[in-house]
Amino acid sequence: QSVKDDLVGDGGIMDLWVREARLFNIRACFTGIWIESREHPDALAEITSLCQAQGWILTHWNLEQGLSVAGRSIAETPTNDPLAAIRSLSALAQPEGTTLLVLENFHRFLNSAEIIQALIQQIQQGKQQRTFIVILAPIVQLPIELENLFVIIEHDLPSREQLLRIAQEIATEEGELPGGTALDQVLDAAMGLTRFEAEGAFSLSLIRHRSLTPEAVWELKTGLLKKSGLLSLHRGGESFRDLGGLDPLKAFCRRSLLRTAGPDRQRPRPRGILLLSPPGCGKSQFCKALGHETGRPTLTLDIGGLLGSLVGQTEQNIRRALKIADAMAPCILFVDEIEKALSGASGSQGDSGVSARLFGSLLTWLNDHTSDVYFVGTCNDISRLPPEFSRAERFDGIFFLDLPDQETRATIWNLYLTQYGLDLSQPRPVDQQWTGAEIKACCRLSALLDQPLQDAARHIVPVAVTAAESVGKLREWASGRCLSADSGGIYQSSPGKRKRRAIAADPSNN
Repeated sequence: QSVKDDLVGDGGIMDLWVREARLFNIRACFTGIWIESREHPDALAEITSLCQAQGWILTHWNLEQGLSVAGRSIAETPTNDPLAAIRSLSALAQPEGTTLLVLENFHRFLNSAEIIQALIQQIQQGKQQRTFIVILAPIVQLPIELENLFVIIEHDLPSREQLLRIAQEIATEEGELPGGTALDQVLDAAMGLTRFEAEGAFSLSLIRHRSLTPEAVWELKTGLLKKSGLLSLHRGGESFRDLGGLDPLKAFCRRSLLRTAGPDRQRPRPRGILLLSPPGCGKSQFCKALGHETGRPTLTLDIGGLLGSLVGQTEQNIRRALKIADAMAPCILFVDEIEKALSGASGSQGDSGVSARLFGSLLTWLNDHTSDVYFVGTCNDISRLPPEFSRAERFDGIFFLDLPDQETRATIWNLYLTQYGLDLSQPRPVDQQWTGAEIKACCRLSALLDQPLQDAARHIVPVAVTAAESVGKLREWASGRCLSADSGGIYQSSPGKRKRRAIAADPSNN
């Protein structure tokens, strides 16, 4: 409690666990500390506050300003020599005190054998001198000689409470800061931004709309996610009304995401779903509509785009992408055709184990994450995924989306005939075993070529014909193993059983 009292400032407890981690690591005499942060001014401000509270001496070096003590340069001409900065720490040591040297963006200099050796010597001497090397960098890039000498601390993105304080500091005039649900939507939109980015988004909103609005924040956030190259943000207007059939799947997801907990117990967080089907049955369309239907942003993760050319880059990318998703909770994380990215997880692809390590990182996150991120994965070939991926408690349910039945196809026809401005009463082609994508293609070609539907259908070969063997194999695997997205309950591939289930579900059907 005394530690917490020391760390509480006028603004309350901010990043308390991070600051406690730094304090305890220093008291335990970990003389090499690596802080992973993309917000160096905030991290430095917290380190400065910690040193003032504990009576420690703080020295700081970066390439532009050189070496300084307590914010004041110790030389008339700033030195940009990183080796001299490391060697100066012994001279700044106090007999009965503690001295910290913060090296900003120092990962750029760790390709020098001389600097690495100087760090090793200084970190080892630090245990007797009570001197500490603190490297502040946006990524963790430790050479093998230093791996066992540094402890890693992450400087987290701002919490919801911190974003609220930033919004209150910027929106100071009457009417600029909304209240109630509108304020919650602004804070939801800002989750996952750095403090600097949040300040910019809020300021942009004030300039454009004279108040804080979620639309302005989402606009900036979409660009930032694209810039990262790891995630993209989908903000379309699709809804379940635009998707024919799949009523049990829609009800399952809507209930698990929108149901509120009772006052006497904590509601468990939903995990997500895995969707299995032949191509064109509406998996991706459902994922895009789910975010709009439940009021959550939909983040799309392209696992193939995470692969890097450098050793360890792929693993770093997946960790960073999942960390961004956690920070943006509540949200939906959508991974399309996941089997193509993880098919090498068995180690048979000759990629030096990169796919296996990527799969392991994703698997660990699926099992252990506590954030309100709803994972939705789609798959066309379950046999290419490792069996441990689909075990219980990875997902809330594994659903099979079969080829649409006659009633569902009629609904899909009406949707796309209306969308493309075609005559709803015109004769339709024989659509047995057609998918929703093929119905849409027929309507689009009819409008494009100015032809009747039956003429446009001549240009379409259904996937049930071109890939009949794989569709049959997929149905056989899903039978008894997956939930049915169309009729509810366990999926059965037998046409007779499916027909009897459908009749039993409608008591008015005689």
